[in-house]
Amino acid sequence: MELRLGFAPQMIDNQIFLNAVDLKKTIQPLLSDGTICPAKTNRIIVIDPGHGGEDSGAKSVLGNRYEKEFTLDWARRLASVLSAKGWQVYLTRANDSELPLSNRVAVAEQRKADLFVSLHFNSAAPDNQQAGLETYCLTPTGMPSSLTRGFEDDATLTFPNNSFDGQNLQLACATHRALLRVNGNHDRGVRRARFPGVLRGQQRPAILIEGGYLSNPREARLISEPGYRQKLAQAVADGIEAAAPGEHEIAVNANDTDQKSEATGEALPAEAQRAVAR
Repeated sequence: MELRLGFAPQMIDNQIFLNAVDLKKTIQPLLSDGTICPAKTNRIIVIDPGHGGEDSGAKSVLGNRYEKEFTLDWARRLASVLSAKGWQVYLTRANDSELPLSNRVAVAEQRKADLFVSLHFNSAAPDNQQAGLETYCLTPTGMPSSLTRGFEDDATLTFPNNSFDGQNLQLACATHRALLRVNGNHDRGVRRARFPGVLRGQQRPAILIEGGYLSNPREARLISEPGYRQKLAQAVADGIEAAAPGEHEIAVNANDTDQKSEATGEALPAEAQRAVAR
């Protein structure tokens, strides 16, 4: 899985040094085994189907079909999967309606959501070669974005969602990893960016997923298939569950860990140290 550092490592006195921001905002969150939101039975998630109404989004290279249609279907399928797993699920739009970015943030605030996931598909038209999966989270303060798309990238800015930098990355990586198993590991990376307005104002872990290129004939054909969108929905749900397990899963994992510790007679810190060394 591709994940870029914010700063290039430096060689000092024949030793490799990482920038302190990368250590805190990239390395440490990925070594953490904590959950990204409190474990509870009534977990709440808001799913945001990108675009809608007059804002059609990207057009499929295969016909007169648009991103807004595919994101809504993907969101509905994801909602069904997560509901079956005990999540309380809300959509920012449930039909072909246009919704400003600020309203999408407001829905998550009104519902007191624990997580926010925005679903999109990509386009590089007229280039039909680009393909693959991208997952975005907000760039931490003090770090350059890995992608700007021509927008100003002021590293001094701090947004409300920056309070969840570590959880954002954990959610993005868990979801991205699960999706790669579906799309054949065509990986364009977990990316950090400041331009997604739907992420900046979030007061909860939040990510934006670009599930493939509608400008690429092969991926457009897959995206047009309901069965493939169902696989994408299942993968996102699996990633969310991996990053934010419920109370039952946490209890089971804790019992497994205790049993392994008793069986080996080794302290957990030693196991953790060896895991980090590997």
